[in-house]
Amino acid sequence: MKYSILVSLLFTLAFAKAFAQPKIIDKVVAQVGDNIVLYSEIEGQKQSMKQNGVTDESIDDCALLEQMLYNFLLVNQAELDSIQISDEQVDAEMENRLRVIEGQMKNVKDDKGNPITIESFYGKTKLQIKEEFRSTIKKRLQGQEVERGITATIDVSPLEVETFFAKIPKDSLPYINSQLSFQQIAIFPKITKTDKEVAFKQISDLRKQIVSGRTTFCSAASFYSEDPGSAKSCGRIEATRGVMVRPFEATAYSLKVGEISEVFETEFGYHFMQLLDRKGDDYIVNHILIAPKFSLDSLDASSKRMERCYEELKQNKLTWEDAVKIYSNDINTKENKGYITNPITGEIKWSVEQVNQVDPMMFQLTDGLELNQITAPTLYYDFNERKEAIRIVRVAERTKPHVGNLTDDYNLFRMMALEEKRQKAIAVWTKTKISTAYIRIDDSFKDCPFENQWIPKAP
Repeated sequence: MKYSILVSLLFTLAFAKAFAQPKIIDKVVAQVGDNIVLYSEIEGQKQSMKQNGVTDESIDDCALLEQMLYNFLLVNQAELDSIQISDEQVDAEMENRLRVIEGQMKNVKDDKGNPITIESFYGKTKLQIKEEFRSTIKKRLQGQEVERGITATIDVSPLEVETFFAKIPKDSLPYINSQLSFQQIAIFPKITKTDKEVAFKQISDLRKQIVSGRTTFCSAASFYSEDPGSAKSCGRIEATRGVMVRPFEATAYSLKVGEISEVFETEFGYHFMQLLDRKGDDYIVNHILIAPKFSLDSLDASSKRMERCYEELKQNKLTWEDAVKIYSNDINTKENKGYITNPITGEIKWSVEQVNQVDPMMFQLTDGLELNQITAPTLYYDFNERKEAIRIVRVAERTKPHVGNLTDDYNLFRMMALEEKRQKAIAVWTKTKISTAYIRIDDSFKDCPFENQWIPKAP
């Protein structure tokens, strides 16, 4: 069994409510310390897995229960160790979980064909949902801290990696699809004082129209706001303390319900908002964002600068590394020789599928390039910085599909060896803690082939 605290208790409870079988009376099927596992939670987790494409044949009730027992063993230890989790950590994790669930619900409809939202799903507001799950999320984070402590100091040596690789049967070595590494030189056109003044005037005029009653906040946000995440819903944002950038948050807490703020600035541009509701650290606002746009003169200057860079590279007057240092103003790649990090893995290697998922234009630009060839300068939208830039891209590495080996895939096998070592440490810890914790399992699960001795053997 591979242990992981990442089994989402929030998902378990969410889907348990939606799919619990009405004919079966809920009951406690296990207990670790003061923490109990309900039958409905196992059913809920099963339904969650089915929603994510897992077949019935692949779902094992006993394995699900053992994972939950392990999760609560971590939580039990966290309580014994008095591990503290701040409200800010809980709130941030709550926001992340709700976003994931909202993503899963995007295409889900009820019997009448109407979209299902989190609010309609629970019959509660988001603030009420957050209060309901606050304790669950806090326990989850406490368990993560305990698990992190078990594995924090574990590492593997090159010899251990080689030993791990040698133990893998030749016919079981993973097949590695083609992978690519990209580098870029990016220039963001300069935003001038005049550009900012234009944006400020535009958003100030919008605010005046709303305050005077000439238009509604919802209409103005839908047509003019440049925040793609909220514009389609009248500019509505639900957040809690510590989630949004400081000027945004400070403004939200300074308003009375119904009040419209003055225009304020953040790193994303100019905003104003209307407070709809606030309870404790949670608040709901409607807001509008207008980002300053660079002028044609600024774009032209950046284009000429990039063309100069391009010509110097083509004529071998500059090395790639020197060109990055001299020309790029992209803070995310400038100090790393222009390498673009894969946000899915955190590494600089990308599969073709990942490239198409994150930046489809990248693959179109580089598909026909040889190694170290460069693209002509092109305009693109940087999703990290939320603004346009001009870039030159080159393919730094392109591997052929192959059977995994230590020469080309050392880091992959290092991570596999490290994970195996971590799992062994967790298994030892689990065995030790089972012997000292109060654990009770219902008779309906007593014949489960658990990997750990959760039920004491009869004398």
